[in-house]
Amino acid sequence: MSYDPLESQATLERFIGEFEAGTYPVALWTHREHVIMASWYLLHLTRFEATPTIRAGIQRYNLAQGGQNTATTGYHETLTVFWIHVLSHALEAAKGGVLTRIRAMAAEFGGSSRLYAEYYSYDVSQSVEARYAWVEPDAKPLPELP
Repeated sequence: MSYDPLESQATLERFIGEFEAGTYPVALWTHREHVIMASWYLLHLTRFEATPTIRAGIQRYNLAQGGQNTATTGYHETLTVFWIHVLSHALEAAKGGVLTRIRAMAAEFGGSSRLYAEYYSYDVSQSVEARYAWVEPDAKPLPELP
């Protein structure tokens, strides 16, 4: 089973449903799908509501797919919050409906999984502290949010 979550509004909704159920194939769960999922929640909830929803969703999905959320693997708080910040900032400028805006985020950031390296040193981004709790960037500041 393979489909593009951004083929249509229906496939986007199917993807979100499969993510929430923990049934979206892990072999297809790439950075692009993380961007799509986070953008969906950021467009349907406030950033403050979306953050715990995204956090819990990723943790639940990892476990449903047989993964773990430990000091060395699985959920990473700093990277998740970093991407929520980046996507929130970009979504403010994006035009169009939900599908159009999410397509724009996937096109702009779906292949940029290492963007965080512009903001974080290797030691900070790979630390246990950053995996478990938000750590401010140490290389360059994040853009201001409205």
